[in-house]
Amino acid sequence: MSRSKVCSADVAISRIAPGATVLIDGSGGGVNEPGFVLSALKAHFDKTGRPGHLTVVHPSGMGDGQGGGIDYLADPHLVSKVIGGHWSWCRKMQDLAVTEQIEAWCLPQGVMSHLLRVIAGNGPGLISRVGLGTFVDPRIDGGRINKRAKGDYVSLMNINDEEFLFFKAFPIDVAIIRGTVADEEGNITMEEEGLFAETLSAAQAAKNSGGIVIAQVKYLAERGSIDPRKVKVPGVLVDAVVVDAGQRLSFATASDPSLCGELRIPSGGFPALPMNARKVIARRAAKALIKGDVVNLGYGMPDGVASILAEEGRGDEVTFTLEQGHVGGIPATGSDFGMVRNQWAMIDAGYQFDWYDGGGLDIAILSFAEVDGQGNVNVSKFGGRVAGIGGFVNISQGAKRVVFVGTFKAGKQAQGFDADGVHIKQEGVAKKFVHRLEQISFSALYARKRHQPVIYVTERCVFELGEKGLMLIEIAPGIDLEKDILSQMDFMPEISSKLKIMDERLFSEFSQQVDQEAII
Repeated sequence: MSRSKVCSADVAISRIAPGATVLIDGSGGGVNEPGFVLSALKAHFDKTGRPGHLTVVHPSGMGDGQGGGIDYLADPHLVSKVIGGHWSWCRKMQDLAVTEQIEAWCLPQGVMSHLLRVIAGNGPGLISRVGLGTFVDPRIDGGRINKRAKGDYVSLMNINDEEFLFFKAFPIDVAIIRGTVADEEGNITMEEEGLFAETLSAAQAAKNSGGIVIAQVKYLAERGSIDPRKVKVPGVLVDAVVVDAGQRLSFATASDPSLCGELRIPSGGFPALPMNARKVIARRAAKALIKGDVVNLGYGMPDGVASILAEEGRGDEVTFTLEQGHVGGIPATGSDFGMVRNQWAMIDAGYQFDWYDGGGLDIAILSFAEVDGQGNVNVSKFGGRVAGIGGFVNISQGAKRVVFVGTFKAGKQAQGFDADGVHIKQEGVAKKFVHRLEQISFSALYARKRHQPVIYVTERCVFELGEKGLMLIEIAPGIDLEKDILSQMDFMPEISSKLKIMDERLFSEFSQQVDQEAII
């Protein structure tokens, strides 16, 4: 009979060697994050000075913005390099990157998800179009976040006269994963998790690299008592099991069966958005949807589109998906983003990105932080912060159509909305339509080569991606073209000869359903 793999977190952590490459799987806001083990890793280091000088790899954003998740490890003596898909949740680790205290990299979440499968299969690396023309492209930054990032993880390839990026594989010494139940042999289930992420691929990549797998779970089961159809990670891949009886679904939510697929809640009762810029933008973005669309909604302002469709009784007209592996249902918001209620299916993130990269999305609705005159978009690095890109590049490059959403300006501002349109009471302090981006997260050149329709929706106006760059196609009622738009931009956009007024019903508190008008 095999020896039990169950041990304390401290014992599990003691198996991590100094200088190891440690893969941590999960998603932002504490969803599927092995926070108990990460906290123990920091405590072990503070006590013993080991393991130290780690390379930390995380495909998705992780943390709570207040010291949890990856930020448990935000010590330049504990960690010397981070390769992260998304950085916005880990403010302390961001600070280490910005101040050049660690070597910092950012690669697309889908690329990292797929790369784990390549590593598990002992392949040399991943060949992909994802990232061409963005800061991931080696002709720009090669995925480097700071000056301390040396070497190359990305190179350019040419196959049959077409450009591709080659992402180099590297060994994984330790994978730290999370599940719901483990038996003494280390077989892991995930029935009370809000997503599968890359859990299985992470374990396979570590084991086939000659490394170890540490699994955090909530419950312990007797050896051989788990239904094999429920096992997500077989025990042959797991070296240590750490039980955290206080494990939560996320930082915000202790438990919720409707977010795990165990319970379907009645439809209806979706709270209406208050009348503000977010609602106007979501309403206009929703007009770009066509019945039957397969949709991805990005984090933040885009999730308002789901609220608008529910409010207008159109919730069943499209299929929402998330890069974390969900198909169907209504995406959760806030720090529970990445989970879904009433979903139809939950699959591994790698399979979802297969579908996305191959063109499975009809439309993506994503946020923007900055836009330049060419139509390039930055969401990854601005204002002294490193947000990272997550699945943004995979989604925006793979979708057949793209809608970028955001307020026209950033910072404190005051605006009124009514049947007469927009009334600017206090102008925002920072421009978002700028001469030069800090980073290119979306390449307008690549989109034009693919003839990909793209629009940019704000509460004041709507642009589209033209052959020469950004073109103004709609203006809100109540807005002065020169004073409220052109003078608030760093560049002069092309103005459509068919410039029209945005539908007045977008701005009314008690608007009737806005007519569907897919213009992209």
